[in-house]
Amino acid sequence: MSIRSLLHGVSAAACLTLPAILWPAAAYAAELVMFTRDGCPWCARFEREVGPIYPKTIEGRLAPLRRVEVLAGGAVMAGLNEPVVAAPTFVLLDEGREIGRITGYPGDDAFWGLLGKMLAAIGSPQVQKSGTAAMVTTK
Repeated sequence: MSIRSLLHGVSAAACLTLPAILWPAAAYAAELVMFTRDGCPWCARFEREVGPIYPKTIEGRLAPLRRVEVLAGGAVMAGLNEPVVAAPTFVLLDEGREIGRITGYPGDDAFWGLLGKMLAAIGSPQVQKSGTAAMVTTK
């Protein structure tokens, strides 16, 4: 194998993997956006109880977590059905559209159940569909 053909193969591989490195969110159809605020005790509790394990779960693989800081006056983002004013608020987006949200952090058990219901709404059969429906809003 010549150096030229080796370099050609390496550059072709780089062209195929570079977009995935530069734009990792493009690899996911869904994402969970956590709107957080400095000094928020419920945000800190979520980070202690769920934050470390979330990326290792089925839910975390189906909808990777992205954190967004909520400034005074709330947060507006493309795809949201309405502005986010409370922290924490968890918004499930699928292909850039809001599917549902959890306002506040009700504890880890309730969080997993509510998230499972939202993920089920986008056709993710691997997740549990339990939880308190009253705390979830879906489109």
